[in-house]
Amino acid sequence: MAGGLLLSGAVAALLTTALPTQGPSSVFDDPPPDKIVIDVATVNGSGCPAGTAAVAVSPDNTAFTVTYSDYLAKAGGNSDPTDFRKNCQLNLVVHVPQGFTYAIASADYRGFAALQRGASATQKASYYFQGSPSTVPRNHPFNGPYNDDWQATDSTDWAQLVWAPCGVLRNFNINTELRVNAGTANPDKVSFMTMDSTDGEISTVYHMAWKQCPRP
Repeated sequence: MAGGLLLSGAVAALLTTALPTQGPSSVFDDPPPDKIVIDVATVNGSGCPAGTAAVAVSPDNTAFTVTYSDYLAKAGGNSDPTDFRKNCQLNLVVHVPQGFTYAIASADYRGFAALQRGASATQKASYYFQGSPSTVPRNHPFNGPYNDDWQATDSTDWAQLVWAPCGVLRNFNINTELRVNAGTANPDKVSFMTMDSTDGEISTVYHMAWKQCPRP
């Protein structure tokens, strides 16, 4: 599979909370020319142990990439009881060009799953700005038998996008989870789901939208 968990960069939000009081105005098809800087404040979770997740911004400011190398959930066989669920929370500081704001419009997740007959798995994600309530998680179920790459897409209509507040730096949180249920599968056989690939990387793409903030 292609490398890196790609997260596209014009953050058109997958959030369903209310829009900020001071909302952005004009809509732009293209991102602003100035550079976006994304710093990782914290990375926490069993799916992203220290040193196994990295974030990079695309040169054209239209995406940012989160690469995972150890994000795997499994059940059955000699799996530990806690292996069935893995999660990761990314807390990102997004510095955008002055006068602009962003939201996440869609996100494409990819990985690999090997599910025995009778087993099942779920990929889940939610998104929110610091100080705002978390959105209702988006769930994508998979059922065995399954032995292939997988892809899931979260998307939000333009009218329902939630934008980062203008003129205020708010950290952006991405919560993801993989869960595997052995179900009625042979308990001696392992079922698993990864958000990575055979070369240790997988891409999740977060597609971003831009708006210009109101002038003071």
